[in-house]
Amino acid sequence: MHPSAKKVADAAQTLGLDIEIVEFAQTTRSAQEAAEAIGCQVAQIVKSLCFVVNGRPLITLVSGSNQLDERKLAGLEGVGRKKVKRADADTVKAATGFSIGGVPPFGHTSELPVYVDEDLLRFETVWAAAGTPFAVFAIGSGELVAACEGTAVDLKKS
Repeated sequence: MHPSAKKVADAAQTLGLDIEIVEFAQTTRSAQEAAEAIGCQVAQIVKSLCFVVNGRPLITLVSGSNQLDERKLAGLEGVGRKKVKRADADTVKAATGFSIGGVPPFGHTSELPVYVDEDLLRFETVWAAAGTPFAVFAIGSGELVAACEGTAVDLKKS
């Protein structure tokens, strides 16, 4: 198992979660690639997106079939839209301990606020990145929200 995937497995165990990390030869970096590799709907893929809002990093977990509405995220944070910026690769790595394409929903190196796209709750099981662009794991959508201490909200662009 890749060391980054092992960090996710260890974090899951600490949280009392029983997950199985699946590693693929092909990339699961995009929601479409992950859905094809797994054999599930794109909407069941959890996209972990890092933003910097008012100078503070946070994580959004978005359904693979949705685009995040940055105006909604700004509203949730009580700031203007211009205060919401997509985090660059260095910021993502520093805030989470993982590289873009493999950021899991939990197990980050720093405590980050997490917003979860409520559309993920339509599914019993969703699939999230497990530390690398080649590793994923299945988790119950309710378990996901609890594990990352997230807030389920409407994040999708209409």
